[in-house]
Amino acid sequence: MSERTAEIVICGAGIAGVAAAYHLAVRRGVSDIVLVDERPPLSLTSDKSAECYRNWWPGPGDAMVAAMNRSIDLLEELARESGNVFRMNRRGYLFASADPARVPHFVRAAQEAAALGAGPVRLHDRPDTDYRSAPADGFEAQPTGSDVITDRSLIRRHFGWLAGDTVALLHARRCGWFSGQQLGMYLLERARDKGVRFLEGRVERVETAGGRVRAVTVNGVGGAHTISTPRLVVAAGPLLKAVGRLLGVELPVFCERHAKVAFNDVLGAMPRDAPLTIWTDPVRLPWSDDERAEIADSEHRRLLEEFPAGVHGRPEGTGESQSVLLVWTYDVEPVEPTFPLQFDPTYAEIAIRGMSRMVPAMAGYLSRLPRAFVDGGYYTKTRENRFLAGPLPVDGAYVIGALSGYGLMSSNTAADLLAAHVTGATLPSYAPAFLLDRYNDPAYQKLLAGWGDSGQL
Repeated sequence: MSERTAEIVICGAGIAGVAAAYHLAVRRGVSDIVLVDERPPLSLTSDKSAECYRNWWPGPGDAMVAAMNRSIDLLEELARESGNVFRMNRRGYLFASADPARVPHFVRAAQEAAALGAGPVRLHDRPDTDYRSAPADGFEAQPTGSDVITDRSLIRRHFGWLAGDTVALLHARRCGWFSGQQLGMYLLERARDKGVRFLEGRVERVETAGGRVRAVTVNGVGGAHTISTPRLVVAAGPLLKAVGRLLGVELPVFCERHAKVAFNDVLGAMPRDAPLTIWTDPVRLPWSDDERAEIADSEHRRLLEEFPAGVHGRPEGTGESQSVLLVWTYDVEPVEPTFPLQFDPTYAEIAIRGMSRMVPAMAGYLSRLPRAFVDGGYYTKTRENRFLAGPLPVDGAYVIGALSGYGLMSSNTAADLLAAHVTGATLPSYAPAFLLDRYNDPAYQKLLAGWGDSGQL
């Protein structure tokens, strides 16, 4: 082992790179790994997540569900071995609607998810059906699959804080959240225990010869220096495309800017034991007549238009915490990643107003908005919103990225898959769905042309 050599260099110390280091060093026994980033680990976008996980994914095919089931298996293993240091729960994702026409859609979605491997469907269309609420903490001995609730009295009994006109709920059960920072630090500490070294600096050049990786130049403390290595893992998050170009590889990814808002729910609008709750109907923001007239004559007229479905939120923190997180993905235009990020100054108000459609008690904040904190990061995505994990066209080069808005939940399955590719281990059946060369397959190109739901919330 030398400061000038490494068996593997990993470019990027976000959750993808850290997970890759963990799976290679701890689970596969690879030694002499250097993790390179110009920023502290887990600090660019990995610490800006809503920190949720789910095995609730659409097709085509069952690859996403299978991969996420594997990731959740790995998360549960890590939770057990660590004493659940990252506070993993299984509260679920609760999709809610006031539109009667969505009832058959919920049933169909649950049946399709079951067919893909998410777990069985339980229908609750009478008040005496056996619906089982999710506990606030822990993840053991909980149901999988989903519960579709259409009985109004059952909805009011268990979720009386939702809008009174809610007619249907879909509770996806192998879902929840955890502390992403605690998970990331646990993986990093375990990797360091196995000899993984962290080097602060920017990867500026990749040397190749004979079509394979030979060395990586890092510009960091003390200037630039070269690390001889036969293998490079590109795990650069929103900078994935730029690092790919150092290898002469054009990665088919783009970035979207996404934000979340946090504030103290002093009114107790959202119960502290609530699931992640998603409104599946479009929303028009609530305004007084005077506000509406003023907005109509201003540059903010878009605030009077219909906003897309998908506003969602959850309680955050333990103990005496009053914090809630809200997310609404209403702006999905591709952007070039720049730092620091700039956010819509009206985002917090838009999210709170939108959330008040689903959680009426949130309207108590509209006369005087709470002090809110907005942050976020970039979703680095492929066209169909499926990640990349596997070899690149240059021998010795690999990629783990395009983890989109599901990086924390997918990082372990993506890293597990990457490590299998690097070490020549047996690959799972879903591995081809996440290779870069899937885009060279004419059948896949045809599938892309008619791709439907990407699974993004």
